[in-house]
Amino acid sequence: MKWLARMRIECLERTVTGLDRLAQSANPAHRGMTGGRALGLPAHLTIGIEGEDAAYFHLRRKGYVVVARRWSSGNLQGDLDLIAWQGPMLCFIEVKTRTAHDATPAEAAVDSNKRNILRRLARQYVRQLPQQTAPPVRFDVISVYLVPGKEKEFVHFEGAFDWSEQRRGFD
Repeated sequence: MKWLARMRIECLERTVTGLDRLAQSANPAHRGMTGGRALGLPAHLTIGIEGEDAAYFHLRRKGYVVVARRWSSGNLQGDLDLIAWQGPMLCFIEVKTRTAHDATPAEAAVDSNKRNILRRLARQYVRQLPQQTAPPVRFDVISVYLVPGKEKEFVHFEGAFDWSEQRRGFD
């Protein structure tokens, strides 16, 4: 059964990638979203969206149930890249994408200001859930390396930070 689920996810990933390429070659001047990839956007945004897509499929292969992508509250700054359930645990996942391994790892970009933004958004998301009590929550960071000519690389930091800075620092 796991084999069939994995094959479905891989087939979906290949289909999305193929549709992205087809749309890009058919109309390279097109602006907006096509098949999950932004066309006509600055390169860093396109790479970021490509990394979020890759992280989405990576998490699906690991058995996560992704319930939201690029979620925003409408009244708060920022967005949550991915929101997923891993069993009873609600995971808020920040994705950082790079096209090279630099001296500074991708996850270092999740500084204390970014963590505070993510916490505020997560509180807003949890408040809107229909449950009486809040589920257990975890904040993860996934670094995605899309190095040309190499396989995609994922570094997943489960529980990278908590509701407060006092528990442990991430920078």
